[in-house]
Formats: sequence, C-alpha cells, structure tokens
Amino acid sequence: MNVLTEAKRVQVISALVEGNSIRATVRMTGVAKNTIVKLLAEVGAACSEYQDAVMRDLPCRRMQCDEIWSFCYSKEKNVPEDKKGAFGYGDVWTWTAIDAETKLVPCWLVGLRDSGYATEFVRDLASRLRNRIQLTTDGYKVYLEAVEDAFGGDIDYAMLVKMYGTAPETTAEVRYSPAVCMATRQTVIAGNPDRRHVSTSYAERQNLTMRMSMRRFTRLTNAFSKKIENLEAAVALHFMHYNFCRIHMSLRITPAMAAGISKRVWEISDIVALLEKP
Repeated sequence: MNVLTEAKRVQVISALVEGNSIRATVRMTGVAKNTIVKLLAEVGAACSEYQDAVMRDLPCRRMQCDEIWSFCYSKEKNVPEDKKGAFGYGDVWTWTAIDAETKLVPCWLVGLRDSGYATEFVRDLASRLRNRIQLTTDGYKVYLEAVEDAFGGDIDYAMLVKMYGTAPETTAEVRYSPAVCMATRQTVIAGNPDRRHVSTSYAERQNLTMRMSMRRFTRLTNAFSKKIENLEAAVALHFMHYNFCRIHMSLRITPAMAAGISKRVWEISDIVALLEKP
C-alpha cells in the first residue's frame, strides 16, 4: 500500500466510484489488481468508520427504506454444497435508508433479507436520528417487527404496497423486465404519517444509483464480488462518495452539506486522507 503515491490512490478511487470494475481500473491506472483490492478494502473500512462516527444526531424527518439484491462468490443456484447457507456465498441484500429531504443515506447494512438483519438495520437507523420521523417502507413484513422494536410508538410509519400485473413472457428480449405496477396501496402502521409523503421513490432511485456507480451491482456481468469483505468495502466507499463528494442535482450541494454534517464538497483526496487518520 505504501508504494502508491497519493495521486495514484486518488486515480484508483476515482475510477472505482465512477462504476469501473477492478480489471478496468487496472487498465486505466496501471496499478496491480491485488494492490487495488487492498486499497479498496482499507479505504472502505476507513469510510465505514468515519460515517459511523459522524452520522449521529441527524435532523432527518422523512426516511425511506429499501433492500437491493446482489450476489457474492456465485449465483445462489451455483453455490457449492460445502458453502450453502454460509453468509457471503450466493444471494446478498443491502439494506438502505435515505432521507427524502436531504437525500442523505445515514446507514446501510450488507446482509441477508431476513428479520434478524432487518431488526439490526432499523435499530441502527433509529440510533442516528434526532427527531421523530415519518418512515415509509415497502410491504415486506419483516419491517413490522423491526420498526416496532426500534421505535416503539414514537414514529409515523406507513407501508407502500405495490400491486403488479402479469409478468411479461420470459424471452431473450424481456427476460429481466419487471411486471407492470398496476396500483399502490398505502397502509398506515403507526402514528399519523402524512399521506402526501408516503413514498419509496427516493429509495428506489438510490438503488439505481448504486447499480450505476458500483460495478459489482451491475447485472449480467462477471464483475460481481468474489468476497463479501470486498462488497462491504465497495458499498462503504460508494456512500462516502455519494454523501460527501457528489453534488446532488436537485439540491446543488452534497447530501452531507444539506444535512449539516459537512460544510464543503469533499474531494477524492479527502477520502484518501482518511487512511492517515489514527
């Protein structure tokens, strides 16, 4: 790691946050693959630690939560028998929360799509907030117990349930096309949520941002994560760049600035500098 100059580290990280794969970054920068992977792991850990520390007492008021699918090592159906059921092999879900006003992503969790991870994720979200919030999730039932456990009755919570029509025929052209959303149903779970703001649109748009900005989330490629640790590092780096470096088009500032946890737009060199902090 110490053989890379700061300029070369910045070049590598810049390539990764713009959605390039590890091998593409090798070709663009001339840095060895193993060195890039090691840099990613170290920067990812630093980004995770920094955001965990500063994402506290947040003024967010309208949160949306969702989960996004990816896989690690291999597709679920191809996981070897001796690795079946082990975390980090097959399906992996990343739980995300986004503030509808500041567009800040205060927390995320890479794990499985079950009640245990849902509870851990929502507890983490609740611990970072200053005020009572309005929360919207999809109709996934594990959120019910998780939100009750984390917030009790001190929340305005609604589910947005989408109802779909018949899925398109499975052909080469439409194989990955989703079924058409025919209608939505708002279900109030707790408190008195403002129905005008019962939505998961920002959370779903964040899913697209993740797939566009992290090559590991791109479908139908061989750029998927081979190790869960590398996936976790890539996600932490992505949200560091998204929250602190990337100017949001509708806000004209970064989400971190909108939320009051940063006073300026960060550069990639600022992310690299996190490696030097004790």
